[in-house]
Amino acid sequence: MSKSTVWKNYKFPIILLSGIAIGSILGLVLGEKATVLAPFGDIFLNLMFTIVVPMVFTSIASAVGSMVNMKRLGKILGNLVLTFIVTGGFAAALVLTVVNIFPPAAGTSIEFASAEMAQTASVGEMIVGALTVNDFSELMSRNNMLPLIVFAIMFGFCVSVCGGEESPVGKFLNNLNNIIMKMVGLIMLYAPIGLGAYFASLVGKFGPSLLGDYGHAMLIYYPMCLVYLLIAFPAYSYFAAGKLGVKRMWKNILSPAVTAFATQSSVATLPVNIEACNKIGVPKDIREIVLPMGTTMHMDGSVLSSIVKISFLFGIFNQPFTGIGTYAMAIAVAILSAFVLSGAPGGGLVGEMLIVSLFGFPPEAFPLIATMGFLVDPAATCLNASGDTIASMIVARLVEGKGWLEKRIASGEVKA
Repeated sequence: MSKSTVWKNYKFPIILLSGIAIGSILGLVLGEKATVLAPFGDIFLNLMFTIVVPMVFTSIASAVGSMVNMKRLGKILGNLVLTFIVTGGFAAALVLTVVNIFPPAAGTSIEFASAEMAQTASVGEMIVGALTVNDFSELMSRNNMLPLIVFAIMFGFCVSVCGGEESPVGKFLNNLNNIIMKMVGLIMLYAPIGLGAYFASLVGKFGPSLLGDYGHAMLIYYPMCLVYLLIAFPAYSYFAAGKLGVKRMWKNILSPAVTAFATQSSVATLPVNIEACNKIGVPKDIREIVLPMGTTMHMDGSVLSSIVKISFLFGIFNQPFTGIGTYAMAIAVAILSAFVLSGAPGGGLVGEMLIVSLFGFPPEAFPLIATMGFLVDPAATCLNASGDTIASMIVARLVEGKGWLEKRIASGEVKA
């Protein structure tokens, strides 16, 4: 592959990585002084978070509203859930194997700190809170992504029943969706500067002390994430669309992966993910349903990180992390805590509090796991968000059948 071809195919991720690299160097050189650049990074994050709510609503509502065949919607949603569960199961199997061979708490000597624990909600309250809100205005918050998705699907269904994409509302939704995606393109022009400033501030504030006593756990976690990325992702892509799928996945996955790693937010990465899936060739209705739902429901990286955190706490408090019951509970808590992350940076604190509460660890465990959460979050979010792209390819295979990508290229719907 020539230099010009590499630049053509990977121009945007190369620019993004360059911005992050320059920012990291500035952070190391300037130290605490680099935090003065934080507002430039915050501007980018705020722009992404501002656009994400209308983007999720219009993309899902227009995709569902344009469907003439409701059986296709049911097929997409059913295969979406199946894909999320199966890939999450593979991630859980990998991390349980790794933490039993290499215990993450080995060799650590950590002092406990006090922390007040919030009261844990019941399972019923968690389900209600995850799927619904009690006021329409709360749907406008990115902290309520699942209720927004549920509302958008219902709204789109009603649009489809009342005339579909040819109705006045259907045409309005499609036009509004196009306008919002143009806005996303404008925001992404600022991404290299915004992410560079964000990373400069982050490295300047925390520096090499990010590792500390957690170094052993990080030496286990980050290589495991890399293995999952290099083995599981190509395997999923090959199942989805053969060698062509693997090739197009690697060509387009870097932008969402880099954005997710830098922003530590699946929600902020959603616009980049939609663009990547469009270039890969995933059908519009599939990508605009799978990707927004994936920001809160498809959390392979969070499953990996949650079980590492759980195993870490078991080691710190000298409890054996063994037995089918313990493993099943760890998987269930990992998936549940992943659901409450809501794709936002810092949202993991809720999931970490959930881990501490459901396993009955003392309050002192929370600051331990919260610190680890900060260290593992970049890689976890990277796998979460870029994994949504892979999941959309799998759902396309399950809905459209084998050879779906070749057919779309042959028909001219997708560029070769």
